Amino acid sequence: MKTERLVLTPVTVTDFDDLLALWSNPDFTRHIMGRALSEEEVWFRLLRDLGHWATLGHGNWAVRSRDGGDYVGSVGVFDYHRDLNPPFEAPELGWGVAPAFQGKGYAAEALSAVLDWVDQTLAASRTVCMIAPENLASLKLAARVGFRPYAIATYKDHAVQLFERRRSVGQDGT
Repeated sequence: MKTERLVLTPVTVTDFDDLLALWSNPDFTRHIMGRALSEEEVWFRLLRDLGHWATLGHGNWAVRSRDGGDYVGSVGVFDYHRDLNPPFEAPELGWGVAPAFQGKGYAAEALSAVLDWVDQTLAASRTVCMIAPENLASLKLAARVGFRPYAIATYKDHAVQLFERRRSVGQDGT
């Protein structure tokens, strides 16, 4: 999938080095994991992402710049069976942009493209996401693309805000 400035492709094994650089960066992981990930943990994340695509037909997209192919980050649609109350009962969206590319609109551009894909391909009536309350940039982006808060939960001993987004309805009613 392409946008004005980005190319989004399903994650592959060849993305490992870029994923390792991203997930081992404490500035990136601060609001997601609270710590940088090890090479082993990143490898398991990659295998999980590959399994999503093979099993469900969706998962994480690697986001690269159209000019030069730099790895910008990732956006994905998941079903992680998270231990949450209330549980996620809709496709989960997640996103992250490498610190060097933050503040330039790349996350909004990639997330909007994936949400359009979700609306057209999965036709889910609702999507969800969770965001740490201190992650102000993601909170702002979630609101910008139509997510609205619906609950506060605890996930792995941390408070998270749960958001939902209702499917966009086109002129043809779908």
